[in-house]
Amino acid sequence: MTSLPPRTGSLLAICRVHQLISTKTGFGVTAIDKRPAEGPMKFKRFGVFGDAVGDTEHHGGPDQAIYAYSQEDADYWCAELGRPIPAGLFGENLRTRGVETTQAVIGTRWRIGTALLEVTSPRVPCATFAEHMGEPQWVKRFTQAGLIGTYLRVLDHGKAQAGDEIVLEHVPSHGITVGKFFSNPTAQDVRTLQELEALGELTLSKHFYARFPKILAAGAAG
Repeated sequence: MTSLPPRTGSLLAICRVHQLISTKTGFGVTAIDKRPAEGPMKFKRFGVFGDAVGDTEHHGGPDQAIYAYSQEDADYWCAELGRPIPAGLFGENLRTRGVETTQAVIGTRWRIGTALLEVTSPRVPCATFAEHMGEPQWVKRFTQAGLIGTYLRVLDHGKAQAGDEIVLEHVPSHGITVGKFFSNPTAQDVRTLQELEALGELTLSKHFYARFPKILAAGAAG
Protein backbone atom coordinates (compact mmCIF):
# COMPACT_ATOMS: atom_id res chain seq x y z
CA MET A 1 0.00 0.00 0.00
CA THR A 2 1.17 3.51 -0.71
CA SER A 3 0.72 6.70 1.24
CA LEU A 4 -0.43 10.05 -0.06
CA PRO A 5 1.92 13.02 0.36
CA PRO A 6 1.92 14.28 3.96
CA ARG A 7 -0.77 16.82 4.78
CA THR A 8 -0.97 19.06 7.79
CA GLY A 9 -3.50 20.71 10.03
CA SER A 10 -3.43 22.24 13.47
CA LEU A 11 -4.38 21.25 16.99
CA LEU A 12 -6.66 23.90 18.47
CA ALA A 13 -7.17 22.34 21.90
CA ILE A 14 -6.48 19.28 24.04
CA CYS A 15 -9.36 18.55 26.38
CA ARG A 16 -9.70 16.31 29.40
CA VAL A 17 -12.37 15.74 32.02
CA HIS A 18 -13.32 18.81 34.03
CA GLN A 19 -15.54 16.95 36.47
CA LEU A 20 -17.50 13.74 36.66
CA ILE A 21 -21.22 14.43 36.55
CA SER A 22 -24.20 12.27 37.41
CA THR A 23 -26.25 10.90 34.55
CA LYS A 24 -29.53 9.04 34.28
CA THR A 25 -28.07 6.73 31.66
CA GLY A 26 -25.28 4.20 31.36
CA PHE A 27 -22.82 3.88 34.22
CA GLY A 28 -24.36 6.54 36.44
CA VAL A 29 -21.53 9.07 36.06
CA THR A 30 -19.99 10.45 32.92
CA ALA A 31 -16.69 12.10 32.04
CA ILE A 32 -18.15 13.80 28.96
CA ASP A 33 -17.64 17.25 30.54
CA LYS A 34 -14.25 18.02 29.03
CA ARG A 35 -12.48 21.38 28.92
CA PRO A 36 -9.27 22.61 27.26
CA ALA A 37 -6.10 21.97 29.25
CA GLU A 38 -3.15 24.31 29.49
CA GLY A 39 0.37 23.49 28.36
CA PRO A 40 1.88 20.24 27.05
CA MET A 41 -0.14 17.09 27.70
CA LYS A 42 0.95 13.46 27.65
CA PHE A 43 -0.71 11.00 25.28
CA LYS A 44 -0.51 7.44 26.57
CA ARG A 45 -2.03 4.06 25.69
CA PHE A 46 -5.40 4.84 27.26
CA GLY A 47 -5.58 8.47 26.17
CA VAL A 48 -4.79 11.95 27.42
CA PHE A 49 -3.05 11.83 30.80
CA GLY A 50 -5.46 12.90 33.52
CA ASP A 51 -8.60 12.16 31.51
CA ALA A 52 -11.22 9.63 32.64
CA VAL A 53 -13.96 7.35 31.31
CA GLY A 54 -17.23 6.83 33.15
CA ASP A 55 -18.83 3.94 31.26
CA THR A 56 -15.87 1.66 30.61
CA GLU A 57 -18.10 -1.05 29.14
CA HIS A 58 -18.91 1.01 26.05
CA HIS A 59 -16.19 3.67 25.95
CA GLY A 60 -12.45 3.98 26.24
CA GLY A 61 -9.75 1.37 25.89
CA PRO A 62 -6.77 1.45 23.52
CA ASP A 63 -8.96 1.49 20.37
CA GLN A 64 -10.90 4.50 21.65
CA ALA A 65 -8.10 6.18 23.56
CA ILE A 66 -8.60 9.64 22.07
CA TYR A 67 -11.61 11.25 20.40
CA ALA A 68 -11.02 14.01 17.85
CA TYR A 69 -13.53 16.45 16.39
CA SER A 70 -12.81 19.08 13.77
CA GLN A 71 -13.60 22.77 14.03
CA GLU A 72 -15.12 22.54 10.56
CA ASP A 73 -17.74 20.03 11.78
CA ALA A 74 -18.26 22.01 14.99
CA ASP A 75 -18.99 25.10 12.87
CA TYR A 76 -21.80 23.19 11.16
CA TRP A 77 -23.41 22.46 14.54
CA CYS A 78 -22.88 26.02 15.72
CA ALA A 79 -24.98 27.23 12.77
CA GLU A 80 -27.48 24.38 13.05
CA LEU A 81 -28.10 24.78 16.79
CA GLY A 82 -27.58 28.52 17.07
CA ARG A 83 -25.19 28.14 19.99
CA PRO A 84 -21.43 28.02 20.51
CA ILE A 85 -19.73 24.61 20.28
CA PRO A 86 -16.58 25.19 22.35
CA ALA A 87 -13.76 22.67 22.37
CA GLY A 88 -14.68 19.70 24.56
CA LEU A 89 -18.46 20.16 24.42
CA PHE A 90 -18.91 16.94 22.43
CA GLY A 91 -16.63 15.08 24.84
CA GLU A 92 -13.73 15.29 22.44
CA ASN A 93 -10.11 15.22 23.53
CA LEU A 94 -8.79 16.98 20.46
CA ARG A 95 -10.30 19.90 18.54
CA THR A 96 -8.59 20.14 15.16
CA ARG A 97 -8.52 22.37 12.13
CA GLY A 98 -7.50 21.55 8.58
CA VAL A 99 -7.49 17.74 8.81
CA GLU A 100 -10.38 15.37 8.33
CA THR A 101 -11.88 13.65 11.34
CA THR A 102 -15.22 12.34 10.11
CA GLN A 103 -13.73 11.72 6.67
CA ALA A 104 -10.43 10.37 7.98
CA VAL A 105 -9.40 7.14 6.28
CA ILE A 106 -9.29 4.23 8.73
CA GLY A 107 -5.63 3.58 9.59
CA THR A 108 -4.43 7.13 8.91
CA ARG A 109 -1.57 8.10 11.20
CA TRP A 110 -1.25 11.53 12.78
CA ARG A 111 1.96 12.91 14.23
CA ILE A 112 1.22 15.57 16.85
CA GLY A 113 4.17 16.80 18.87
CA THR A 114 6.08 13.66 19.80
CA ALA A 115 3.01 11.39 19.80
CA LEU A 116 1.85 9.17 16.95
CA LEU A 117 -1.89 8.44 16.72
CA GLU A 118 -3.87 6.17 14.41
CA VAL A 119 -7.45 6.64 13.18
CA THR A 120 -9.56 3.67 14.29
CA SER A 121 -13.34 4.09 14.24
CA PRO A 122 -16.32 6.47 14.32
CA ARG A 123 -17.96 7.83 17.42
CA VAL A 124 -21.43 6.35 17.96
CA PRO A 125 -23.77 8.80 19.73
CA CYS A 126 -25.44 7.56 22.90
CA ALA A 127 -28.08 8.57 25.41
CA THR A 128 -25.47 10.10 27.72
CA PHE A 129 -24.33 12.39 24.89
CA ALA A 130 -27.96 13.38 24.26
CA GLU A 131 -28.51 14.13 27.95
CA HIS A 132 -25.35 16.23 28.02
CA MET A 133 -26.38 18.26 24.98
CA GLY A 134 -30.00 18.80 26.00
CA GLU A 135 -31.11 19.04 22.37
CA PRO A 136 -34.33 17.34 21.15
CA GLN A 137 -33.79 14.03 19.31
CA TRP A 138 -30.05 14.58 19.54
CA VAL A 139 -28.93 11.02 18.79
CA LYS A 140 -31.08 10.93 15.65
CA ARG A 141 -29.91 14.35 14.46
CA PHE A 142 -26.25 13.64 15.11
CA THR A 143 -26.54 10.29 13.33
CA GLN A 144 -28.34 11.73 10.31
CA ALA A 145 -25.80 14.53 9.93
CA GLY A 146 -23.04 11.93 9.94
CA LEU A 147 -20.45 14.37 11.32
CA ILE A 148 -19.27 11.98 13.98
CA GLY A 149 -15.53 12.61 14.36
CA THR A 150 -13.02 9.84 14.92
CA TYR A 151 -11.45 7.76 17.63
CA LEU A 152 -7.71 7.21 17.62
CA ARG A 153 -5.29 4.80 19.28
CA VAL A 154 -1.90 5.91 20.57
CA LEU A 155 0.92 4.14 18.73
CA ASP A 156 3.79 6.17 20.20
CA HIS A 157 3.47 7.82 23.59
CA GLY A 158 4.41 11.47 23.55
CA LYS A 159 3.53 15.05 24.38
CA ALA A 160 1.59 17.68 22.46
CA GLN A 161 -0.06 21.01 23.12
CA ALA A 162 -2.55 23.38 21.53
CA GLY A 163 -1.02 25.09 18.52
CA ASP A 164 0.99 22.06 17.42
CA GLU A 165 0.94 20.98 13.81
CA ILE A 166 -0.86 17.76 12.89
CA VAL A 167 1.07 15.86 10.23
CA LEU A 168 -0.62 13.02 8.37
CA GLU A 169 2.34 10.66 8.09
CA HIS A 170 0.42 7.83 6.43
CA VAL A 171 -2.94 7.67 4.64
CA PRO A 172 -3.94 4.16 3.51
CA SER A 173 -5.03 3.81 -0.09
CA HIS A 174 -8.18 1.76 0.61
CA GLY A 175 -10.16 4.99 1.02
CA ILE A 176 -12.73 3.75 3.57
CA THR A 177 -13.35 6.58 6.01
CA VAL A 178 -14.79 6.42 9.50
CA GLY A 179 -17.69 8.53 8.25
CA LYS A 180 -18.50 6.14 5.41
CA PHE A 181 -18.31 3.13 7.67
CA PHE A 182 -20.66 4.85 10.11
CA SER A 183 -23.23 6.10 7.58
CA ASN A 184 -23.03 3.78 4.58
CA PRO A 185 -20.95 0.64 5.13
CA THR A 186 -21.02 -2.04 2.43
CA ALA A 187 -20.17 -5.72 2.38
CA GLN A 188 -17.21 -4.88 0.15
CA ASP A 189 -15.96 -2.40 2.77
CA VAL A 190 -16.05 -5.18 5.37
CA ARG A 191 -14.22 -7.62 3.11
CA THR A 192 -11.59 -5.02 2.25
CA LEU A 193 -10.93 -4.19 5.90
CA GLN A 194 -10.78 -7.87 6.85
CA GLU A 195 -8.35 -8.65 4.02
CA LEU A 196 -6.07 -5.76 4.99
CA GLU A 197 -6.04 -6.88 8.59
CA ALA A 198 -5.24 -10.47 7.54
CA LEU A 199 -2.30 -9.10 5.53
CA GLY A 200 -1.05 -7.17 8.55
CA GLU A 201 -1.59 -3.82 6.84
CA LEU A 202 -4.31 -2.64 9.20
CA THR A 203 -5.29 -3.19 12.83
CA LEU A 204 -9.03 -2.89 13.21
CA SER A 205 -10.79 -1.61 16.28
CA LYS A 206 -12.53 -4.41 18.17
CA HIS A 207 -15.70 -2.31 17.98
CA PHE A 208 -16.06 -3.11 14.27
CA TYR A 209 -16.59 -6.81 14.70
CA ALA A 210 -20.08 -6.65 16.17
CA ARG A 211 -21.26 -4.81 13.06
CA PHE A 212 -19.58 -6.97 10.42
CA PRO A 213 -22.11 -9.88 10.35
CA LYS A 214 -25.09 -7.56 9.91
CA ILE A 215 -23.42 -5.61 7.10
CA LEU A 216 -22.37 -8.80 5.31
CA ALA A 217 -25.86 -10.25 5.68
CA ALA A 218 -27.44 -7.11 4.25
CA GLY A 219 -25.02 -7.27 1.31
CA ALA A 220 -25.89 -10.91 0.62
CA ALA A 221 -29.63 -10.15 0.80
CA GLY A 222 -29.26 -7.23 -1.60
